[in-house]
Amino acid sequence: MRPEFELAHAVNLFSATLLARNQLSPLQQKVLGKIAGCRTATFGGHEEVCNNCGTVRYSYNSCGDRHCPKCQAAKQAFWIDDLMQNTLPIKHYHIVFTVPHQLNAVCLHNQRLYYDLLFSAVWNTLRSFGYTHYGVESGAVAVLHTWGQNLSLHPHIHCIVPAAGYTLDGQWKNMAHSGKYLYPVHQLSVAFKGRFLDSLKRALRKQNKLDMFDHQIQKAYKTKWVVHCQPSLAGADYVVKYLGQYTHRVAITNQRILNIADGKVTFIAKDYRDGAVNKPVTLDGVEFLRRFLMHVLPTRFVKIRRYGIYN
Repeated sequence: MRPEFELAHAVNLFSATLLARNQLSPLQQKVLGKIAGCRTATFGGHEEVCNNCGTVRYSYNSCGDRHCPKCQAAKQAFWIDDLMQNTLPIKHYHIVFTVPHQLNAVCLHNQRLYYDLLFSAVWNTLRSFGYTHYGVESGAVAVLHTWGQNLSLHPHIHCIVPAAGYTLDGQWKNMAHSGKYLYPVHQLSVAFKGRFLDSLKRALRKQNKLDMFDHQIQKAYKTKWVVHCQPSLAGADYVVKYLGQYTHRVAITNQRILNIADGKVTFIAKDYRDGAVNKPVTLDGVEFLRRFLMHVLPTRFVKIRRYGIYN
């Protein structure tokens, strides 16, 4: 059933205001144009004919943009099917690496650099823990998300990590452990924090921009970082379907939008401070669209990456 309210409606109503304020990059303008025109005459259409009864149906084409909530379900299904063929039949763990909000200004300044460094810090942390705790080169499938439930900027990476790998001499080894989690959570958090902030400082210093963001970085050093680890997710089928929930999500789905009226947008968001209860959130329409646009990724940026034995 088609939702009564869609992201495209908000785009049509509020994008002109952002454009008039010169607050849209060329890429953001392109994305908004695609979302507004998705499954309309803008992108043309096609004819479908039933081989049995001859019934003819006309359908508009999709825009295919990865930020469009109408265009991700099919891509997600194909991705799950492909990964299912290449996932090892062993235990896996779900680990989420999150960056604190103190660094949001740095992120918005150069998203490509920031997210590339984030992926590198995540994998280098996991890789080093594989060697130091089990003596193996393990692997990971990592998926970037950039949003919180209220569309705030909240960069984090979901990882599925296999509980096995290859030793330095090429022998396959299961990562046997007695605890609930694959790695000590506190140690993982400290190591990730150090790797990411150190690499971020080096990159900004190389660009002569460290002074612009040194205050934010120092605040991030003083902040407690938390890596969220979950117990084993069991076999490959379950793991792939579980990760599939995260792969092709967009910042907001049409099903979450409750109302668009009087210049405002109301949508459903989980309140994790209150047991993940669904609650309505109402934003000014222009602010709603501005928040959504923070999550438009750089052109051709790879947001799903495979490492180690899954590379």
